[in-house]
Amino acid sequence: MLIFINGSINSGKTTISKLLAKELGNTAHIEVDALREFVDFLPLDERLIVINLTNAALVARTFIEEGLDVIISYPLSAENYALLLSKLGSIQVNILAFTLSPRLEVALRDRGGRKLDDWERERIKHHYQIGINRPTFDTIVIDNSDQTPAETVAEIVGHIQASKSLK
Repeated sequence: MLIFINGSINSGKTTISKLLAKELGNTAHIEVDALREFVDFLPLDERLIVINLTNAALVARTFIEEGLDVIISYPLSAENYALLLSKLGSIQVNILAFTLSPRLEVALRDRGGRKLDDWERERIKHHYQIGINRPTFDTIVIDNSDQTPAETVAEIVGHIQASKSLK
């Protein structure tokens, strides 16, 4: 199984992905932003985003081929979601996508241990303007504004179980 956790900066992607991986077991979490550390001398532009997404797909493919489930977390546009799927190739795996979409005023708050800087706040506003929180690709949108991380994970697990019963 391959799970995409989408959402703007500060929507809870990393927290939810880590908790979900523990809950599911036998699941690797690929945080696309962590791949940037390999080439932190490059500017964060479209070229680097493509490189990072390509690497995420290749790492995910390796994990899946080794029998692991995978969670990929990143703010995804429809174009970048399609890129990830194309880079995965013909791998046979159940794919589910979830978008964490807290209300904008919630996403703009310092949450947990995270203190947002001005660039992050502007980037969150940009993500909401371009629809990262309401994407056009096939995803389950979750308003996690008033949920604990555990409640959000439970909701996602419920969707995963429902998708398995449909097969």
